[in-house]
Amino acid sequence: MPRSIPGGSVARMMVPRRAREEGHKRKFLVVVDDTPECLIALSYAARRAQHTGGCVVLLSVVEPEEPQAFAGVEEMMREEAREQAQGALSKFAAKARDVANMDAEMVIREGKPAEQIRALIEADEDIAVLVLAAGEGSEGPGPLVTAIAARGAGTFPIPITIVPGTLTDEQIEAIA
Repeated sequence: MPRSIPGGSVARMMVPRRAREEGHKRKFLVVVDDTPECLIALSYAARRAQHTGGCVVLLSVVEPEEPQAFAGVEEMMREEAREQAQGALSKFAAKARDVANMDAEMVIREGKPAEQIRALIEADEDIAVLVLAAGEGSEGPGPLVTAIAARGAGTFPIPITIVPGTLTDEQIEAIA
């Protein structure tokens, strides 16, 4: 049931996290996209998970294409996008293995990234932290950080860790 919070907005009730219960593991969620900062978020999440006995979940969101005149073309485009997402997830899973000697869970969802991130968090009660990395360019922190912040990071269902995009592997290792 939604509850009111100061300022008049409404927050959805969060599914209880079970990461600390027996048989569960604390999961760090990393969204795989084509931004350069994504690798930094993965490096931090994988090292943090390794140091705390957790694991990493990699999420790739395939955004829907514009409707096509022919259903076959639309389905072919969707399948191609899913294959590209799977390739990217495999590459990032290999990086998690290299960095922290762990196998990452891989998830592909279709829709708008911010909505699918929330939906996955609500569906998986072991996801305890969303890890993002801020871009270092003059364009701002990056599209995902901007989208999450715009949708109300203060009412987000789990903590969000934003890693500076300028950190080196050595710096990440020292703080994770």
